[in-house]
Amino acid sequence: SGVTTVAVMPKPYGCPHGKCTYCPGGPDEGVPRAYTGREPAVMRALESGYDPYLQVESRLSQLRGMGHPVDKVELILVGGTFPFMPRSYQEDFVKRCLDALNGEDSGSLDEAKVRSENAPIKNVGITIETRPDWSRRGHVDHMLSMGVTRVEIGVQTLYDDVYERIHRDHKVADVVEATRTLKDSALKAGYHMMLGLPGCDPERDLDAFRRIFESSNFRPDMLKIYPCLVTPGTQLYEEWKKGEYKPYSTEQAARLIVEIKRLIPPWVRIMRIQREIPADGISDGVMNGNLRQPMRNTPSPLTENIRLQRIVYEASGGTEVFLSFEDPKLDILVGYVRLRIPGEEAHRTEIKDQNAAIIRELHVFGQTVPVGARNESAYQHRGYGTRLIAEAERTAAEDYQRTKMVVISALGTKNYYSRFDYRHDGPYMSKRLN
Repeated sequence: SGVTTVAVMPKPYGCPHGKCTYCPGGPDEGVPRAYTGREPAVMRALESGYDPYLQVESRLSQLRGMGHPVDKVELILVGGTFPFMPRSYQEDFVKRCLDALNGEDSGSLDEAKVRSENAPIKNVGITIETRPDWSRRGHVDHMLSMGVTRVEIGVQTLYDDVYERIHRDHKVADVVEATRTLKDSALKAGYHMMLGLPGCDPERDLDAFRRIFESSNFRPDMLKIYPCLVTPGTQLYEEWKKGEYKPYSTEQAARLIVEIKRLIPPWVRIMRIQREIPADGISDGVMNGNLRQPMRNTPSPLTENIRLQRIVYEASGGTEVFLSFEDPKLDILVGYVRLRIPGEEAHRTEIKDQNAAIIRELHVFGQTVPVGARNESAYQHRGYGTRLIAEAERTAAEDYQRTKMVVISALGTKNYYSRFDYRHDGPYMSKRLN
């Protein structure tokens, strides 16, 4: 994808609503909620005593040892509902992650963020996981203050009766509100979806995905799809033992995912299918950890037949313009930018009543190329990002008569945007458009 991802786990902490019936782990078991303790990321966290600095430092050392470049790193904070944890803990956790990337300790989160702008290891994004009802305006404002650029929300399904049955303690209306708030605040919005929950069947699950993409209330940017699994120690495990619940088999899940993938628009990225829980930790359900077949290792040849593509769609009260460089014949996606014309309910002062457009994501794919370098066999650093920014600015100004562009820049990419005359504007970078 062009960047190196480092998953970091906060200490085990409860969820605001209690515990969903299918959910393993939690503070009583010494692991974050939704994890069994045997996943690779959890094992690394346990070895580090959940110290964020040590987790990042250890993972970077592992990646270097495997020959991976680590000068562009995305931090992904996984496990539990991060915004529910004490704010002082959240801020210290992010600070220590950044300290590890920066290679030096900072006196505060703000100081660490400033250092990240010029550090040799560029922080190119921070992702957190949360619930729909913990993605409201106040939560989002705090996320932005910490440098968060993407939020993955545990949607799981789109049925209120299922939410009630699994003790989820939120409703579909919360999903709608969270999605709108995130997008209008320039954040990327990903959904975690779970197949085969109690009260669902393949037809119901498929209808939920149809609704996700047919209704403008949803339409996330990314998806992670997980078949529901039965694991010991959960309420669902007890229901399964009594014969009250039966999860999908590997074959059922695979057939359903094939149907789901036919519904997914080109502007959605599938980030993961299936959990990393070892098979011997699963009592029933999909045992195959490789449910999504890996892409062939043979690299696609560089092509010169690159064309600019445009998709416009309504989403969460605003308009999304998905601009991408692609080779349609070879089915190669080189890079894309997500441009948003925000809705009337946008609440950020940098955006609301500013006649602003938003760049929510800029991404060029391919082999990771170190900052300042050029690889003739890779797409990065060949000008595609520059051209996508220019086209987004032109589209915003000419097609939507916008006079300001706001960018959700990662800490380590703020200097990149300053080359195009963007300046600091709260947690964002922005410029006036002609």
